[in-house]
Amino acid sequence: MCGKTAVGILVVDASALGALIFGEPRAEEMASRLEGGTMVAPTLLWFELASICLKKIKAHPRQKEEFLQALGLAGQLPIQSIEVDQPEVVHLAWQTGLTTYDASYLWLVRRLRGELVTLDEKLKGMAKI
Repeated sequence: MCGKTAVGILVVDASALGALIFGEPRAEEMASRLEGGTMVAPTLLWFELASICLKKIKAHPRQKEEFLQALGLAGQLPIQSIEVDQPEVVHLAWQTGLTTYDASYLWLVRRLRGELVTLDEKLKGMAKI
């Protein structure tokens, strides 16, 4: 979906939030996209962020404490965690060819009529349909 929605609901995925909290190259772009909206995500977001954090620690062990601190600060962001309807997510994943993880974000976008904030081009494309 393009542009901000009327209600300002922003469904943020792990690629977007990970870029922001871990200071990746598109962090500023993601900060700008998330500004002023009501951020929501499926509860799995936090597991995905923990996985990203672990990968970063394995790649850069000397920055372990920095990565863990960033992950901790992310938990303080005003992001509403929402349970998704698992059978509907599986059906959506089957229809679209997405993983169930990505389909969870898409399900929320459709259910809440929100805007998807992601760096995942395939997921972004599905949200426009």
